[in-house]
Amino acid sequence: MADITHLPMEQLQDLEYCIDSNPPWAETIILAFQNYILMLGTSVMIPSLLVPLMGGTDGDKVRVIQTLLFVAGINTLLQALFGTRLPAVVGGSYAYVIPILYIIDDSSLRRISEPHERFIATMRAIQGSLIISSTIQIILGYSQIWGLFSRFFSPLGMAPVVGLVGLGLFQRGFPALGNCIEIGLPMLLLVIGLSQYLKHIRLRDVPVFERFPVLICVSIIWIYSVILTASGAYRGKPGKTQVSCRTDKANLISAAPWFKFPYPFQWGAPTFAAGHSFAMMSAVLVSMIESTGAYKAASRLAIATPPPAYVLSRGIGWQGIGLLLDGLFGTGTGSTVLVENVGLLGLTRVGSRRVVQISAGFMIFFSTLGKFGALFASIPFPIFAALYCVLFGLVASVGLSFLQFTNMNSMRNLFITGLSLFLGISVPQFFNEYLTLRRGLVYTNAGWFNAFLNTIFSSPATVSLIVAVFLDNTIEVEKSKKDRGMPWWVKFRTFRGDNRNEEFYTLPFNLNRFFPPT
Repeated sequence: MADITHLPMEQLQDLEYCIDSNPPWAETIILAFQNYILMLGTSVMIPSLLVPLMGGTDGDKVRVIQTLLFVAGINTLLQALFGTRLPAVVGGSYAYVIPILYIIDDSSLRRISEPHERFIATMRAIQGSLIISSTIQIILGYSQIWGLFSRFFSPLGMAPVVGLVGLGLFQRGFPALGNCIEIGLPMLLLVIGLSQYLKHIRLRDVPVFERFPVLICVSIIWIYSVILTASGAYRGKPGKTQVSCRTDKANLISAAPWFKFPYPFQWGAPTFAAGHSFAMMSAVLVSMIESTGAYKAASRLAIATPPPAYVLSRGIGWQGIGLLLDGLFGTGTGSTVLVENVGLLGLTRVGSRRVVQISAGFMIFFSTLGKFGALFASIPFPIFAALYCVLFGLVASVGLSFLQFTNMNSMRNLFITGLSLFLGISVPQFFNEYLTLRRGLVYTNAGWFNAFLNTIFSSPATVSLIVAVFLDNTIEVEKSKKDRGMPWWVKFRTFRGDNRNEEFYTLPFNLNRFFPPT
């Protein structure tokens, strides 16, 4: 029996660099650029989906992508310096799509006949709703309310939530890869082959295939897709295939300016409407839950302790500041922690904070150099989808690893875990089926109410958290503390509960003197 026993481990040991240890400078810069390339998938897809519906041109789409990248760089830097201080990249979020679609469909905006005028008016309405709804995140974060709520979390409750932060994104995995199988499948096989089977090959004592799988594989398959495009392989193919496969179909490079510096209110003064703001608040709540799960995963993959309630609240507060910046600059969507970049920590076995800080510099730099940024942004999305299959799955497995601190021979725990995982997948799938038909399952005369509920119940992590936390805190609570994993978890609730917290989460520049942990 002793031969098959694997004792629970508070911190992963199978990583080469933890949160506050750094690779050599050359390696750090390449790793940072790899993080930048990976986050381009989401940063390009969201504007590509929304800007045409708003009435925008290819030029407008490029400006929105540039702005989104610029603000993502600022938000990532703020989060890594003053927020949770975890190596987490902050970028555009799909959670905001349903409320934004509700704003786009607003009858007062639909009445504008000239497309560009409608785009500007819609963007200003989105800005106003982001600015108002950011106050929710700022208040819940800096008032420590979110930290107090996190006292109801346990390893048992968090395992399905973090698991579905990864698994819940399955639609962006193989279904998107399958839109161009001749590019996506070779990419998936190449990533697995290089990162797992050839990871021991070293060049100047650096395991290049394990450390830089994204850069190497993207470069190879991107060149392959350029050759397919140039050879006319997609001539006469359906429009969906051409958009997914061709490297020249996005019109990003031709529409991009050589230099453009995003600035606040570049689209004009924001407009405010109560309905828009209420609808957007649902996405803020979803973003907070998904980011909390991502922070838990990032802390484990960076060999850090789980972020204490104070640190979690601090991170959510800074995310609120980031959402305010999204509204001021006009990114066209809100922001959240990017799950794919969290997964990259595990794939490369590098959890260094400095890598993410430098990647924020790449986001800001290339967002101002339009042509160069557009060149990288023209990578076909199935290439990113192949990476997501690996990285989202890795984050999901990190979530399930929290179950090692619980008693999985308990029927109570099996029931809670199974039900929260199943409903976390099943309920959003049911809601998403109706989303394509008539903007969602909930369809009343109050559009903001429809958007609010459709957003909440279309998020796997949110549904899972509602089910798991409720059941975990109402079924046989007192006599199940040990089974839930609370003896291990309780010391990480407070900043001073574990002496390692100070090493990982203390603010830089001696700022803890002015902002002491509470």
